[in-house]
Amino acid sequence: MTPRPSEEARRALREGRNRAYPAPEPASAEEPRPGPPAEHRDSPADAARAALRRAVSQQPAPDEATTESHPTTPSTPSTPKAPTTPKNPDPHHPPSPAELAREALRAARREQRHQPPGDRTEQPRAKRHPAPGDTPAARARALRALIGDAFRLPTGTDDPEPAETPRPTHAPQPPDGPRPLNEALPEPLPEAPPPPVTPRTPRSMAAPSRDGDHRRTFSAFPAREPGADGFAETWWGNAWVSALEEGALDPKRLARGRGYADGGNVDAITVTPGLVLAYVKGSRPRPYRVQVRLRTLDDADWERFLDAAAERPGHIAALLDKQMPHSLAEGGVRLLPGPRDLDPRCSCPDSGHPCKHAAALCYQTARLLDADPFVLLLLRGRGERELLDALSRRSAARAARAAQDKEPAPLPGVRATDALAARRLPPLPAPLPVPAHPEQPPVYPAGPGGPDPFALDQLATDAAARAHALLSTGRDPLADLTLWQDAVRLAAARPGSGLTAGTRALYASLSSAAGRTPAELARAVAAWRQGGLEGLAVLEEPWDPPAGRFDRARPLLLAADLPPFRPWRNRLTHPRGHVQLRLGRDGLWYAYESEPGRDDWWPRGTPDIDPVGALTGLGGATADE
Repeated sequence: MTPRPSEEARRALREGRNRAYPAPEPASAEEPRPGPPAEHRDSPADAARAALRRAVSQQPAPDEATTESHPTTPSTPSTPKAPTTPKNPDPHHPPSPAELAREALRAARREQRHQPPGDRTEQPRAKRHPAPGDTPAARARALRALIGDAFRLPTGTDDPEPAETPRPTHAPQPPDGPRPLNEALPEPLPEAPPPPVTPRTPRSMAAPSRDGDHRRTFSAFPAREPGADGFAETWWGNAWVSALEEGALDPKRLARGRGYADGGNVDAITVTPGLVLAYVKGSRPRPYRVQVRLRTLDDADWERFLDAAAERPGHIAALLDKQMPHSLAEGGVRLLPGPRDLDPRCSCPDSGHPCKHAAALCYQTARLLDADPFVLLLLRGRGERELLDALSRRSAARAARAAQDKEPAPLPGVRATDALAARRLPPLPAPLPVPAHPEQPPVYPAGPGGPDPFALDQLATDAAARAHALLSTGRDPLADLTLWQDAVRLAAARPGSGLTAGTRALYASLSSAAGRTPAELARAVAAWRQGGLEGLAVLEEPWDPPAGRFDRARPLLLAADLPPFRPWRNRLTHPRGHVQLRLGRDGLWYAYESEPGRDDWWPRGTPDIDPVGALTGLGGATADE
């Protein structure tokens, strides 16, 4: 029967132990069995390693014949024999030392489970003796082989391990101290396969509930359109970008950082005094934690800055309007960073200054500065509310000091005694001579969609004439005119008969302002041109004249070989209905014409004190048929 590898390993261990510790003489039960000295006791690991080395050195070649041997039990003494190797089904692949050791451990555990607790006696430890060829180099080679084979899985030549018998609950616990050689190690529990590692993405920094005056969180910027211009639009944002690019050591990393910023790879940005923090998504699933540090200003610098801002109210107004004046940012205290003032830090393995992730964060910070310059002030150490409160207090104190230092100004006015004192006023200067005629108004250019320059010239000329009359006579002859009468006067002063486009537009605007139609305005203009204000009254106001001149007009018309005119109030109408005479309150006769039978009367000719003379200007229209 061919011995198993576990039996071969156990036999090698026992032989090594027996050679180190010969069997002692029988002694009485009262006398304790002597053991090796305490100072020469080796650990079980040393004995196991020595046995494994001997087993490896005594293992025959694959092509040698093997002999069968029967193992002896631990309780039966036997003559040590040379260990033999088991028959291997594959002669070209003999069992490795690791396989022998694993099989020996399995057999020892099985024997320990089946051995009663009372039979487990501690064996004396064997004293370590150097074996032949046990040099440091040989030990190093054996150790490397042992370590290399320890991680190999058992081959198919090993027998399957039997089912494990449940351990009794009353088994005593092993005492503290070194384990004996014949005590098997506890079987390790099978390790569960490790769960798949999923990259944990840190939560976004956008936490508005944690924000305050000294902590501000801004949402991530979206990806920019392709071909967009620079990141900064203001001069202070461009100064931030210049500080980044002038202090960079590698332009290629800057280009990669611009690409990350354009693509929206920068998460929410948190700004605190002296620090800009954000997570930037790179080529790996887990984003990198990026910081950009900037030195904060000390109290003395802030005092100088507040004095400079409060000295000029325009600085405060500019800050409230989200602007940063040059004189404030580059005055006694420099707010904007220089080429070496930005200190980027990133969790990526890149050691560039800055890396592409830090460059992307710096470019997005320039966009934050464009939108709100108070972000720059927060980076320097002060929050927006804190700064505004300090500036308000400083401005109020400055105004109070200025009011105290300023002497009260004397009140304007005249003393009552001086005002009531008797005095002789000097005579008024003589008035200037009245011009002979109004001056010509300036020429108004014509523009598309603008007013008519001719109408403007007419209004200016009329205003000059009225002013000249008022200056000369002391009264305005047109002050008593109604709106309609003044509209008729202005339209009548415009040359033309109302056929041109400019005249029609003027008539339309004047009639609309007076609440009349353009046709009524044209008839009134003819009456105004015939007799002025009295002619307009003759057109619109019929009246009953007293006896005398009106009654004598009919005989005069008959004497002139004219047919008898039909009288009605102050009007005399031709029998044919095409000519009419109207008597005005000024005693003059005004002639009118109309189409026969239509009663559409229009002023014609020149008013005359003689009715026949008023009709003379009408020519043959008055002849009797």
